[in-house]
Amino acid sequence: MNFSTKLLTTGFIFCTVLAIAQKPKANKTATPTPAPAFTVPVRIEQELLRLSNLSAGKVGICAVHLESGKTITQNGKDHFPMASSYKVAIATQLLTRVDSGSLSLAQLVPIVKTDFHPGSGMLSDRFNWPNSPNSDLSLSVRSLLELMLLISDNSATDLCLRLAGGPAAVNACLKRLGIEGLRVDRPTAWLIADCVGIPMDMSKAWSPTRYDSLAKFSTPSTREASYVAFENDLRDTSTPEAMTLLLTKLYTQPVLKPNSKALLLDIMKRCETGLARLKGALPPDTEVLHKTGTIGLTASDVGIITLPGDAGHVAISVFVKSSKKEGSVRERTIAEVTRTIYDYFLFQ
Repeated sequence: MNFSTKLLTTGFIFCTVLAIAQKPKANKTATPTPAPAFTVPVRIEQELLRLSNLSAGKVGICAVHLESGKTITQNGKDHFPMASSYKVAIATQLLTRVDSGSLSLAQLVPIVKTDFHPGSGMLSDRFNWPNSPNSDLSLSVRSLLELMLLISDNSATDLCLRLAGGPAAVNACLKRLGIEGLRVDRPTAWLIADCVGIPMDMSKAWSPTRYDSLAKFSTPSTREASYVAFENDLRDTSTPEAMTLLLTKLYTQPVLKPNSKALLLDIMKRCETGLARLKGALPPDTEVLHKTGTIGLTASDVGIITLPGDAGHVAISVFVKSSKKEGSVRERTIAEVTRTIYDYFLFQ
């Protein structure tokens, strides 16, 4: 089943439920509905290609107007490193466990020194700065979820991945949802180690001391070779189509119970990272629920955009890889691509 067919099937199921329920009021989280064949205007394709070339890298795009099902893609079936945007998938499985009763948002999780991992975030700062306090502490599952999505805390993410049941459980969740082309394989600590050429063994216990000792073996040449391998590794990658389908299902279908869905969307609405990406060229009052990703020469931002008035919503994923331009250029590329798609769906 191809991407368009999956969207149409999603819409058909939704419309059937509406017909049975006979609810005359408009649905606030409308879903893609079967629509006449849609061809992306040549001028839009050309403009997206022009903007993509700004990055001097490869850009993947998939945007779906949720109310009509109209879809715009570019390299939509190609794989891109997700980096931190894979945290949406982790959150989905974590909240699925909450919904099943096997986990509670209020549950306190003990955090020990070996749980502090490198990268971004408040908890990760305890790893990055040796003189920071290293006493053990406990945080609730909800607090860890918020740290993971709001500020992209890597230590919180690896704890959330563990609480979600690990990569196998996340991928099983995606399979149940019919998401193909998106996979989660490693905690952020090992993902970063692989990217920069630090030979970490996932089967062994983690420790900052061990990480530092192995980091000494990472040279400029090994880092370059490791990064080339990283960009061509299918682990922890997604196609733009797969990520957008996940976003679409989370927003329009009962993937999660109402409270969990509301919590996830609220946290994504308050995301503090990537203000220059999906949101970068949009009107300042635009509602955007999103999650960013950054590692090496890659950048991404994925989420849901609310158009003004009754123009609807857009699920969108934009990935950039193999770009040797500055990070600000990659962000500008994402912002300009997003604005082009926003304007098209608003004024079509």
